[in-house]
Order: sequence, then C-alpha cells, then structure tokens
Amino acid sequence: MKIEKKFVSIIIPCRNEEKFISQCLDSLINQNYPKDKLEILVIDGASTDKTKNIVSLYIQKYKFIKLFDNPQKTTPISMNIGIKNAQGEIITKTDAHTIYPQNYVSKSIKYLSEYKTACVGGIAKAMPKTNSLSAKAISLILSSRFGSGSSFRTGVKKPQWADTAFGCFYKKEVFKKIGLYNENLIRSQDMEFNLRLKKAGGKILLVPEIVTRYYPKSTLKEFFKHNFLDGIWTIYPLKFGLSLKLRHYIPFVFIFSLIVPLTLSVFFKPMIYLFLFIIGLYLFTSLFFSISIAIKEKNFGFVFLLPLAFACRHFGYGLGSLIGLIKLIL
Repeated sequence: MKIEKKFVSIIIPCRNEEKFISQCLDSLINQNYPKDKLEILVIDGASTDKTKNIVSLYIQKYKFIKLFDNPQKTTPISMNIGIKNAQGEIITKTDAHTIYPQNYVSKSIKYLSEYKTACVGGIAKAMPKTNSLSAKAISLILSSRFGSGSSFRTGVKKPQWADTAFGCFYKKEVFKKIGLYNENLIRSQDMEFNLRLKKAGGKILLVPEIVTRYYPKSTLKEFFKHNFLDGIWTIYPLKFGLSLKLRHYIPFVFIFSLIVPLTLSVFFKPMIYLFLFIIGLYLFTSLFFSISIAIKEKNFGFVFLLPLAFACRHFGYGLGSLIGLIKLIL
C-alpha cells in the first residue's frame, strides 16, 4: 500500500543547547522524507549561549528550517508557538538532546496511516552523553524496569496502544479538537496532553521500530536534580486537575513509607524495624538489578555505581514529589 506523503511540521523547543542542536538538526535534515514535505520549527527559550547563532547558520542553508523566540522560556509555551505557526498536516515535538534515525519521519507517518490513529510515537534509547562511568550508568538504569516504568524507555516487542510515547506525531486536527499544551505545567505537559487525548477518544500507538537516541544528564548530581524537579511536577500538577498514572507516584509512596516509621520510632521504638526492613528491601533489590546489569555489561565497576544512580533516580523523584505535595498544600 502506497503511503501518502503528508506535510510534516517538526517542532524543537530548546534553550541553551549549543552542544546538541547541530547533531539534532543534522539528523532531521538527513531524513529519507521529501524535503518539500517537511519543515523544522526551532523555538528558542531565550538562550544565553550560541544556540540561536547556530540555528541561524542552518536557516541560511535550509529554507525549511525556521526560528521563533519564546521570551517566557518554558516548553509548553514553546510548543504552542510552534503549533500556531506550523503549516503541516502532521505535527511532532522533538527533543534537542536527541538524535533521530534516518527513517524517523517516514516510519512514523507509515504507522500513523496504517493504524489510522491520532498519535504515533517510538522508543527513547538512553545513551551516555560522555564516556564517563556515571554517564553510562545513568543511561543503563533508564532502560531498566527498576529505573523506569515507562515502556517507551524500556522498550516493547511489537506495536501496542499506550498512555504515552516518545517523539509523538499528531494529526493537526488533534489540537483543534482538544486544545494546545497546558502552559501552567513546567514539566509533565506531554503526559497531560496525551491523557487529555485519550479521554477525548484518541489512541496512542507505541512502535518499537521507531528508536531514537536520547542523551540524559551525565553526572549523578545533575541526574538527582533532574529527577527532583520531575518529582515536584508529578504532584504539583494536581493543582490544575492533572492526575498521572500510578507508576509516577511510586517513588513518593516509597519515601513516605520511610519517613512515617522513622518519625514514629521516636515515640514507639519498634517502628525502627519497619524502617530498616523497607530500606533493606530496597537496597537488596537495587543491588540485585545492579549486579544483573554489571554482568550483562561485563563491567564490575557498575556494581558500585549503579546503586548510586538508582538512588538518585528514586530518592530524587520521591523527595521532589514530597516537596510538590507541600507546595500543593501551601
């Protein structure tokens, strides 16, 4: 069956991405999709580095690349600027920290057409940003079931319906039907939009053939901070009526299950045993997954580093969720 070549608008919200924007743009320029059916809209969130200068050089060479400014900096506002200026029948959000395979657009359009669905997305394969052991450890835990509950990170064996995906391609009519991105959400805006889409009767197809290389934070300190902020924006969006999936609240439940018995042990000493049991069970599970990954990767150094990376993921996210709850109450 011949697939009609729809006009596609690729939106890239970015800020201070001078180290990655060229790789991202190059991978999108090299798509095996007709250039006359493609436009790339870079929405710059008031960058203070050379991001805009780099993009300007690309614009001089490629007419289908355009640059827009977002003085308010946040991702949902950048996305809405892009959507309002998009000429395509199909619109997708991309990440500047990602490199896209040559068939990224063509595969997505193919599945969008074949399954006659409102949205198609793929898998984000975490890759180390540097050659450091910590960067490699972070990328490995994001692909682990213990490190991430999202199927678009851990992978699936065949196309399946999901609650979200990476690099989603939407029919433009979707935005006319359910509206634009929620500009109140600094984070979690993708999940909120996709939940809104599903409530309106739309379906999201997760395709394992569509694999992109995503580059997360490379140091444990940066990784902890990133997860801490993600945790805040898991709970705080309840203020705006956004309730995420159960998996997003597990780190909060974990932290809460540690704080309560530890606090109660001040008044009732046996509660300290419950605290020790929970933390011990966590450490055992973390060590089990760490050893399994280390054996698979044939690198014994991961046995020591992976538990720290898992802790940055889980404790950072859980503590952030706790702060999000406090912010919500106050």
